[in-house]
Amino acid sequence: MLEDLEGKGLLIHHWDTDGICSAKLMMEKLGDKIVTNKTPQLGNYYLTDEELKEYSVYDFVIVVDMNLPEEHINILAKNAKVMIFDHHLGKENKKVFHHNPVIKGENPDEYPSASWIVNDYIKNPVNLFAILGIIGDHEQKIKNNPKFWKIIQNFCKENNLTFEDLHKMAYLLDTNYKTGDKEAVEKAPHIILEHDKAEDILKNKIWNENYISLDKELEKLLNVPDEEINGTLLKKINTTYNIISTVTRKVAWNTGKNTIVVNTGFFNDRDQIYMRGNKNAEPIIMRGKELGFKCGGKKEVLGAIVPKEKSESFVKEIIDFLK
Repeated sequence: MLEDLEGKGLLIHHWDTDGICSAKLMMEKLGDKIVTNKTPQLGNYYLTDEELKEYSVYDFVIVVDMNLPEEHINILAKNAKVMIFDHHLGKENKKVFHHNPVIKGENPDEYPSASWIVNDYIKNPVNLFAILGIIGDHEQKIKNNPKFWKIIQNFCKENNLTFEDLHKMAYLLDTNYKTGDKEAVEKAPHIILEHDKAEDILKNKIWNENYISLDKELEKLLNVPDEEINGTLLKKINTTYNIISTVTRKVAWNTGKNTIVVNTGFFNDRDQIYMRGNKNAEPIIMRGKELGFKCGGKKEVLGAIVPKEKSESFVKEIIDFLK
């Protein structure tokens, strides 16, 4: 189906390593057919009215590693052919081409990243960027997935790399969004298209400078005290860096406990809420959407953007859900 696309195309991708690598793979496949690539405003799991208007001039739109609201996809589909490649929980949109094995009932462990799904769809062999999307989303936890841990080990052996090299590369790519630089996120797929060796990523000067700054901020935030409520850890932070998912992941994986992090410092009028738990997150994701919040996630993850005045009550609902 990709070969049948005509006209000028837009690629919309998530801002993290998986989104950037998925975008790189798709741009490599389609070449000049992709006129431009965009990520939503950082922290937004939806498109603004301005973005929807700006994106209405393309002949086709490809969305990778994002579960955008159905109504926004339908608006884009009025003027363009839309194709989605994703692995997040949600509802299948049957009005467009929606390639997401996870929402069709497949085992999420078999589809650990959008980069893997894209790479498999376009029939590429295993490569650095299919792997990096997986590492970006799962980090050390991928070692608990026997199938993919073996694939990663074989890849490392064949390419004279270590898992630590891959982990560092994913973190370096993530520094673009974590420092709040949307333009840098959108440039990143082009950079790795042109400089596609592991060494190129590991030695990128700007990404390494970002890495040092973020490490200091992360250490400070991890030292903010947690509150434990009914077995769930709640941490409240205030930072302009977009690192709530990293903070949540570190706390949850270091303690083994259900974890909620609330960041009050990224938006002026809304809070970021992120949850990692030991239950399937789909019901609480759907609850957040029912309440009118912008929500998304995977089987163990919820990410939400909530008006400040409603943040406390939604956190209480999440805690009750996890109890």
